[in-house]
Amino acid sequence: MVRNTVEVITLEDLREAVESGRRLRGYIGYEPSGLVHVGWLVWMFKVADLVEAGVDFIVLEATWHAYINDKLGGDMGLIRDAAWLVREFMRELGLPVDRIKFVDAEELASDPSYWALVINVAKSSSLARIRRALTIMGRRVDEAELDSSKLIYPAMQVADIYYLDLDIALGGLDQRKAHMLARDLAEKQEMRRAYERIRGGLLKKPIAIHTPIVTGLGGAGRMEGVEVDEVYAEVKMSKSKPETAVFLHDPPDVIREKIRRAYCPPRILEGNPVIEINRHVLAAHGKYKLRVERPTKYGGPVEFERVEDMVEAYARGELHPLDLKNATAEALVELLTPIRRLVEANNKVREVIERVSLKVTR
Repeated sequence: MVRNTVEVITLEDLREAVESGRRLRGYIGYEPSGLVHVGWLVWMFKVADLVEAGVDFIVLEATWHAYINDKLGGDMGLIRDAAWLVREFMRELGLPVDRIKFVDAEELASDPSYWALVINVAKSSSLARIRRALTIMGRRVDEAELDSSKLIYPAMQVADIYYLDLDIALGGLDQRKAHMLARDLAEKQEMRRAYERIRGGLLKKPIAIHTPIVTGLGGAGRMEGVEVDEVYAEVKMSKSKPETAVFLHDPPDVIREKIRRAYCPPRILEGNPVIEINRHVLAAHGKYKLRVERPTKYGGPVEFERVEDMVEAYARGELHPLDLKNATAEALVELLTPIRRLVEANNKVREVIERVSLKVTR
């Protein structure tokens, strides 16, 4: 449950919940807002881990949230098609989609009790706290000055957690402020009374499980004077910045070229997207194996069966950046073979990819 995570808030709460023997409910919410890149595989593989651990898991397709966040031109039909594409990709990758409940945010938004929770979350929060949480949607705090609907988003995300009656909230580290807000408000008497009145039962204080953020292919660069959450928004692999991302549907030659151009300085681990792809994607799915093909004069072929061994070799300078890039590209090509076959065989998949791509690039 905790492998390939950055933090669990709190580990003691998680251990206590597991040891209680009751069936746990978990969720992740994501915006179906563009093409799927390999950074998303981090949460997808983590969902699979939690399902295998016995968690009843919900994937919330945050369609309304994507609309508020100005994604895909506000075309709700296209937003829902993007969500369908995510489900199809997860299925082709062998993830346990038949044991996951996929929920469109419309299901929540059509229930008046959901909006009652949203309002009570807002009433229990200061404006300053809500504004600080805007970074969960990849926005700067000052962007709410132009569009006040952005201020509704953090309250909605907390209400999502309460409405779904969750034990576990899963998300990238960039979602920490929303999860902490949900935990803090769950201790307030006025919020607990409101929940009992609106939904019945006891309001749970969610356990937050945070996964790492995969850096975009251009690397992190220097970000002095910027808040940590804003750093994530700027440097993470992003569908809105296609030059920073490897998309699941990319052809093999495109994957190889993108990885070849990626930031990957010798011996440097921090902010190195090629290292992160190995750690958080390739090593998080099945048995890790990275075969590096190189001439005898450069040490000959070598195979790593533990990502830690590869990282140590790279840090010592025993593995050249180009060799690591080539091996990583081939491993990604192999991992994404089922997606490539799906794209080739399914006309609707190709059509949705094309329409989403056109909307994102306009």
